Amino acid sequence: MKEYIVFLDRATLVAELRIPEFDHVWVEHPDSAPEEVAEKLWRASIAITNKAPVTRQVIEACPKLRLVAVAATGVNNVDLEACRERGIAVCNIRGYAEHTVPEHVFMLLLALRRNLPAWRESLRRGAWQQASRFCLFDHEMHDLHGSTLGLIGHGSVGAGVERLARAFGMAVLVAEHKDARTIRPGRVAFDEVLARADQISLHTPLTDATRGLIGAREFGLMKRGAVLINTARGGVVDEAALIDALRGGRIAGAGFDVLAVEPPREGNPLLDLDLPNFLLTPHVAWSSREAMQILADQLMDNIDAFVGGEARNRVV
Repeated sequence: MKEYIVFLDRATLVAELRIPEFDHVWVEHPDSAPEEVAEKLWRASIAITNKAPVTRQVIEACPKLRLVAVAATGVNNVDLEACRERGIAVCNIRGYAEHTVPEHVFMLLLALRRNLPAWRESLRRGAWQQASRFCLFDHEMHDLHGSTLGLIGHGSVGAGVERLARAFGMAVLVAEHKDARTIRPGRVAFDEVLARADQISLHTPLTDATRGLIGAREFGLMKRGAVLINTARGGVVDEAALIDALRGGRIAGAGFDVLAVEPPREGNPLLDLDLPNFLLTPHVAWSSREAMQILADQLMDNIDAFVGGEARNRVV
């Protein structure tokens, strides 16, 4: 049987994709707006999507669809229940970002703990040139060595962050699920991690259980000198509560790679948060060239496995 493969948002992946050896038709689109997805998939047996939404309405309009291959780890853009009902397989990508995202986390951590944005501003306004001594003491700097990192989420990316943290000489606390009744070996109660950590890094998917995971209550539990890093999903943190915590000095800083709505076409208050202790990057922590090639190779492995009758990286 010839497979009809449609990649809905090929421009989201800057990598080489090997050509499948099985009989197929390949169609790719740079991007697909939500209202275009059903029309583009109506003949497809295999859909590839990074962020283009595959909703129940799309699934009902595409009777030939047999596989949704997600070119990412998160699958919140796919209606999994509708896929189950139709017997449509869903697979995702795993482990590809276990080096690139942790490196991005530490880029943000180091920049904040060493106060890099503030130093750049001091140089821009000529403070060093006018100094009476050989160096400046205008801004505090702190070492990562000897500090405590709290991890919320401990999959392959969280474990990668832990490896780097221990290499820096940091203690690491891995949080148990919020409101858990029992604490697993090697885990620490969620609220205790918030209270004890000097840095907190988020590595959870966006689900009903994690939406708004960090809000005003959680910021109130953190140390005033704590730094929050979010390279997971924007909706995991209440953005209004984050702004209040930063402006009110409730925490010492934050580094984010994600927003609640992406791209932020209607704007977002975090885009206008011009503070030296807040860093924002445009959802790029995952996207080193090396990581994207690993993702692309795994994507095609998943599709080959499905066509060959093997369940690989199946979500549904």
